[in-house]
Amino acid sequence: MPADLPLAGDELIGSAWVPDGVELRLVRNEDDFAILLDRNELMSSDMHASEQALATMTCERIKDVPAPQLLIGGYGMGFTLRAALRVLGDDASVTVAEIVPEIIDWARGPMRELTAGCLDDPRVLLMMDDVAMLIDAAREGYDAILLDVDNGPEGLTRQLNDGLYSNRGLQAAKQALKPGGVLAVWSADAEPSFAAQLTRNGFDVTEVPVRALPDGSGDRHIIWFARKD
Repeated sequence: MPADLPLAGDELIGSAWVPDGVELRLVRNEDDFAILLDRNELMSSDMHASEQALATMTCERIKDVPAPQLLIGGYGMGFTLRAALRVLGDDASVTVAEIVPEIIDWARGPMRELTAGCLDDPRVLLMMDDVAMLIDAAREGYDAILLDVDNGPEGLTRQLNDGLYSNRGLQAAKQALKPGGVLAVWSADAEPSFAAQLTRNGFDVTEVPVRALPDGSGDRHIIWFARKD
């Protein structure tokens, strides 16, 4: 067991390797869970408002689309998925791409109360695959693509994820979206050059700051909404 858990009282629940990437660790402190990269917290069960906003703000942008089809890249702790399911109708479909099997094992195991059955919702299709592969394979297949697989537009958990945010990756996302579709990208920090890159790739871009905590406090995260013409 690693000796350098970040807080006294943290209990190591499990660890997993991202394919071609880094080691992740799931820890619990009383009723709270966190997924760590080294000593850095990638996500936690008590700081999730911006992950929920990724879903609700995207769904608001496609609210007039009948039977919307969404692709979510990265299950994480499921906050984005659950928020989407709460506002989408019964005719929606949501594909969730998760490349780390243990993430789903943790969701169905130690975090099953948090998961609240969202993976068993009939609107959900879980794909144990790289979201980039699903994007590359689609042609006008999605009304929205939601990406929260790193801490921003760079390959933090695996270097191959850099391709998602490259010009080629953004063009692939554009081709995978239906006309008027939305690419939404979550980031822990501002990255002014990325908004410009989205614009250069032909998207209509809106950058929205969102606080991390449900009460409107905490760190300021960024979500880019890039609409295809």
